[in-house]
Amino acid sequence: ARPESSMVGIIPPETATGVKIISMNLFLDNSGQPVIWRGPLLTSAIKQFWTDVAWGDLDVLIMDLPPGTADVPLTAFQSLPVDGILMVTTPQELASMIVEKAAGLAKQMNKRILGIVENMAMVTCPHCGEAFEVFGPSHAEELADHIGAPVLARLPIDPTVTALADTGHVEDVKMAAFAPVTEALAEYITTPSTVFAAANPAPSPKAS
Repeated sequence: ARPESSMVGIIPPETATGVKIISMNLFLDNSGQPVIWRGPLLTSAIKQFWTDVAWGDLDVLIMDLPPGTADVPLTAFQSLPVDGILMVTTPQELASMIVEKAAGLAKQMNKRILGIVENMAMVTCPHCGEAFEVFGPSHAEELADHIGAPVLARLPIDPTVTALADTGHVEDVKMAAFAPVTEALAEYITTPSTVFAAANPAPSPKAS
């Protein structure tokens, strides 16, 4: 499905379970077409995804941001009412370094870090059931100490997840290791201070 125009703004497509989504790729005629944009165009698109999309009443809006401290995350922190951030890392030391830099940006922008999720932490042998850390030992706890946020989950490599995602059924994924993440998010967004913030969002960004 593609986004549609209306009198109230851009109507985002919905998934099978009713989750509204917006992505630059949904506007392209060819999904393999590159989007070759410099910083100003990227930051403008991020703002428009917030101001021009008819989101309606939402429980929560989740943004998938690129790693690091470049224009896109900086614009999101400055222009959108971001209540909390989940840091996603992988076991490699280089990934931990990049996430630590991103956490530093978040702290400078006074954004709360809710926790850390380590992806591709291990893979389980289908024959013997032993777990192997194919990308090396975890650095999640060390990273947690550095940025002052808890490790919420260490997610395994699971071919079933890959298959469901590739066939458009990612919402059918059932992964017990991910439960602490959803529980932490649910607890956070239902606390009185967060509900108040959600009910009184920051004004829409104005062009400068």
